Amino acid sequence: MKNYITGTGLYIPPYSISNEELVATFNQYVDNYNAEHAEAIAAGSVTALEHSSAEFIEKVSGIKARYVMEKSGILDPEIMAPVIPARKLGEELSVMAEMGVAALKDALADAGLEANDLDGIILACSNFQRTYPALAIEIQDAIGMVGGFAYDMNVACSAATFGLAQAAGCISAGLGKRIAVVNVEITSAHLNWRNRDSHFIFGDVATASILESLETPKGYEVINSKLFSQFSTNIKNEYGFMDRAEYLAAESVMYPDIKEPVTDKLFLQNGRKVFREVCPKVSEIILEHLQENELAASDVKMMWLHQANANMLDLILRTVVGRDADKSIAPSVIDEFANTSSASPIIVFHRYKDELASGDLGVICSFGAGYSIGSVLVRKV
Repeated sequence: MKNYITGTGLYIPPYSISNEELVATFNQYVDNYNAEHAEAIAAGSVTALEHSSAEFIEKVSGIKARYVMEKSGILDPEIMAPVIPARKLGEELSVMAEMGVAALKDALADAGLEANDLDGIILACSNFQRTYPALAIEIQDAIGMVGGFAYDMNVACSAATFGLAQAAGCISAGLGKRIAVVNVEITSAHLNWRNRDSHFIFGDVATASILESLETPKGYEVINSKLFSQFSTNIKNEYGFMDRAEYLAAESVMYPDIKEPVTDKLFLQNGRKVFREVCPKVSEIILEHLQENELAASDVKMMWLHQANANMLDLILRTVVGRDADKSIAPSVIDEFANTSSASPIIVFHRYKDELASGDLGVICSFGAGYSIGSVLVRKV
């Protein structure tokens, strides 16, 4: 039997922030900062901050807006972060689990399945709101799935494709016949909204995919996957449970309550290096993957790529398919969603999967921190 993606789901958060709204808040913060440090700026001991603009954001990224789980805190110049109340574990569904449940129920309905038809759930994300118990197991419980297994995994923005490969591996190993891969991202909470170079990049969302082993073809056949990783610090988020211990060691004094985030440990990237180093490698991996399966780039009818940056999408499309490639081969949702990390290629697949004809070949591809790159070849039934 072969493996098929038989259903996908999408959960869109309740709020959207336009570039104009975001810039107004950022520029107010800049003005406040520069006024507060006016003397030091004049003396040359502090560098003045620069304004941002909606035009700048769209030019460098293609982003026009992003969805978020909470809006007011992000747009408050004194806060500039989402304000999301804590929920008591075991008594209330966590925010990430709630989003994942919504996306998974959507995918189950798309596949014509019930919760107990699943044998496993893999929650594959960049960001987790806690270390354990696994959020995947909380989702398993919340949808009423009895038996089977669930676990969390993280390969940053490549988590969705690595998750699909892992799901196929679970099926091949006899651990189940139907595995759900869920991608939940509250990237608004890991972003430093006061960093001009990256304050506009991310948005929140949740997606889900159902992978089934079937005798009768349905949906998209998963041909196989190709995975790649190589250590780099050009994209990083170091914020974690060791921060308290490290802070105390650095200060050599006890602070029982550390409430402020360590902003230099939040998301940070060297955008120019990432562009120069990642794009060629992504194209190389896709072309190698096609060659290994005796397929040509001209056979590819659609590429559902990680929505990191509109310019990256264009470059990967041209270097894989050709300089004159039709842009519709690599559809984009970045203008509406921004970068949603692991979930982004599944958003595009969910939105555009019905546009291919039976027998058409497609590539689901992700790339991100690690560096990590995942390519999944699929064919429309």
